[in-house]
Amino acid sequence: MRGLKITNRWVVVAGAILIQLALGAIYAWSVFTKLLTDTNGEYGFSATQTAWVFSLGLATFAVVMVFAGKWQTKSGPTIVAFTGGLVLGAGYVLGGIFGNSFIAQLLCIGFLGGAGIGLAYVVPIAVGVKWFPDKKGMITGLAVAGFGFGATIWVKLAGSWFGGLLNTTHLFELPGVQSVFVIYGIAFAAMVLLGSLVMVNPPADYKPTGWEPPAETGTKASGGIEFDSKQMLHTKQFYALWAVFIFSALAGLMVIYCIKLFGIDALEHNEVKNAGVITGTAMAWYAIFNGLGRIVWGMISDKLGRKRAIFFMTVLQGVIMLMIYHIFIRYGHTAGFIASACIIGFNFGGNFALFPAITADFFGNKTVGKNYGWMFTAYGIAGIAGPQLAGYFKDAATASSGPIVWMTPFIVAGVACLIGSIIILLTKPPKRFQ
Repeated sequence: MRGLKITNRWVVVAGAILIQLALGAIYAWSVFTKLLTDTNGEYGFSATQTAWVFSLGLATFAVVMVFAGKWQTKSGPTIVAFTGGLVLGAGYVLGGIFGNSFIAQLLCIGFLGGAGIGLAYVVPIAVGVKWFPDKKGMITGLAVAGFGFGATIWVKLAGSWFGGLLNTTHLFELPGVQSVFVIYGIAFAAMVLLGSLVMVNPPADYKPTGWEPPAETGTKASGGIEFDSKQMLHTKQFYALWAVFIFSALAGLMVIYCIKLFGIDALEHNEVKNAGVITGTAMAWYAIFNGLGRIVWGMISDKLGRKRAIFFMTVLQGVIMLMIYHIFIRYGHTAGFIASACIIGFNFGGNFALFPAITADFFGNKTVGKNYGWMFTAYGIAGIAGPQLAGYFKDAATASSGPIVWMTPFIVAGVACLIGSIIILLTKPPKRFQ
């Protein structure tokens, strides 16, 4: 399958954003967790069960990206993105029709939905880096910004816009959650299929007008030295970056999963009214700043360098995760809650601009499609560890525990981010593979 002929490289960016708006669906999962865990509702899932749907989606997303990176190298990016849209849409539609049980939602939303995202996600990054070798940080940020912004759209559509689809929609006489899954599945498929038409690689000898590749040095890499995946996996630098990605992503993924649960716990404990509305607002702002963080951190890295940007991002994330109990969970301040959500979302978003860019810097621009799939398995591990960390402590708590139950997982995530900041400082670019 071939896409359209590209005469302006910014058209690729527009297509990338459209695809990522749909793929951001996975970050809207928290909007469903309150209904899914309502013991008197349609489902009665435990917090751990809802965490597993989210975690399986993230893990499948990451694992499938390895396959998708190889496939798009052989067959071209258009068909890979197109297939991802079909699989993602099918997962949500089937999850709507058959998702009245935990197993059905785990397989349809978690496994199939995650697989569709994994197929489509790597394509805009790989194509974008090839069209924009002169602006890798900025373009990877733009290419994945829609992922964060998309979550805002899907959260607000389900929860509050036009009365909230969860409250107003019963398509095919399905409950609100399943009805929304069907609607979203159709929308996701249409958006990704349309965006896939402009996912086309530039000519092999393409260089932006007036740009020349910078020289490689012992302390700075620009993607001119190409490593294939096997060579990359034999470098210590890969495992250092991989570990930092796990530690940094764990914090953001934990908060995405539990933001509604811990927000309501803390606000209601402190007798704040409209806790559900406030947490929905915080989720939306988290997603907005997630998208902004992808763009801004990417641009910062083009100025400061990728290592410095990752260092500052992980330090800031670690500090805010360690502080959040005292500035919000303990006292239930609405402003503190929303501000914390914005900062965490902003830093978490930076991962998705900085790690593909540093993968291209260290291991090659042309091979980033294949290599970033391997790097992204770190996200899959974080996607299991972060939500499960929060779900475990929530389920282990007693009814009288109050919001203090959330203190431990936030401390663990904060310390992990600070460890990541140390590792990145000690990591130097690899030398040419011998």
